[in-house]
Amino acid sequence: MVSASPFQTLDLSKNQLGDIPAELADCPKLKEINFRGNKLKDKRLEKMVGGCQTKSTLEYLHVGCGGGKGKAKAGPEKDESRRKRRERKKREGGEGEEEEVDEACRLLLRVLHFSENPAPLTVRVSPEVKDVRRFIVGAVVRGMDLQAGNALKRFLTAQTKLHEDLCEKRTAATIATHDLRAVQGPLLYTARPPQDLQIVPLGRREVNAQDLIRQLQLEAEEQRKQRKRQTVSGLHRYLHLLDGREHYPCLVDDQGDVISFPPITNSEKTKVKKTTSDLFLEVTSARSLQICKDIMDTLILKMAEINKYTLENKEEGSLSDVEAGASSGQLSEASAEQGGPCPLLVEQVRVLDEQGHLKVVYPSKTDLGFSASHVTVTR
Repeated sequence: MVSASPFQTLDLSKNQLGDIPAELADCPKLKEINFRGNKLKDKRLEKMVGGCQTKSTLEYLHVGCGGGKGKAKAGPEKDESRRKRRERKKREGGEGEEEEVDEACRLLLRVLHFSENPAPLTVRVSPEVKDVRRFIVGAVVRGMDLQAGNALKRFLTAQTKLHEDLCEKRTAATIATHDLRAVQGPLLYTARPPQDLQIVPLGRREVNAQDLIRQLQLEAEEQRKQRKRQTVSGLHRYLHLLDGREHYPCLVDDQGDVISFPPITNSEKTKVKKTTSDLFLEVTSARSLQICKDIMDTLILKMAEINKYTLENKEEGSLSDVEAGASSGQLSEASAEQGGPCPLLVEQVRVLDEQGHLKVVYPSKTDLGFSASHVTVTR
């Protein structure tokens, strides 16, 4: 009766499981499983549940663990036989299919050094942000496929979750993501009086920051009245982070347009769309530079996982943007044809002070230092 299960998600993490029933591979509606934190007898399976996508794990259950309709769970004799075959392969000089499984699970990131980039992006920091929101880290990521299926929705949802958790509801840091094609560098990170900060916020008309905050405050008050409670949602939850500020932080492009107003909103000008394949990422904080780096590491790793999931599941596109035939779709098709892992390219971005002296470069040699065995970073 397992195959008749209507569940799409199964979370049995941090239990005392030693085996996973092979019949799970026969559940057609099962899209996500989590068995992390269990001491599984099959060590290869234990490694897969910690690093691979659900589809790869279910395929292994189906083929490698004797899965399939009507088949019983593998007994001790079969496990022992399998173990002996693996040991024999190792003695003969190779890991065999285990290497193939590991390769299929691997997430690849390639770092492009600043000196190797013909058109590197830089961010210059003005002294005005020192007492406002002084820390910023940037990076360029190329090779995302956001056209297919719900890839864009998953990406935006992941960003929201990071804001809630690691960013501590934007009190520790704020993430902003931009369509690189619309970003005109070099960029200036500065702070301005609210009445002098003009921006076209996401989904709104052009406005200065003073009027935008006033609009959001009125909307928040209306929300409280309608819901008859003090909690608010959306951008309204972050208004208190600007209380008492005489200057607001902002990121300005080479044309003088504000593309980011942390911790509130980005600009419609650089909005990430389904046709976006190359992105500029920024993380800002009033607390520390290391917080910015840690959150950027996590964001890029999540992007690699989303991209791999999209390619593995071969979701059909559901385009709504005008540029439906853009190069990101061609990239997705090429990656799918290759059948192997497709690396994301991470380009270094330098942050400079007003005199042009280097403040920080990301990713440096110590960044993206993931301990996870399924992540490979080439520099």
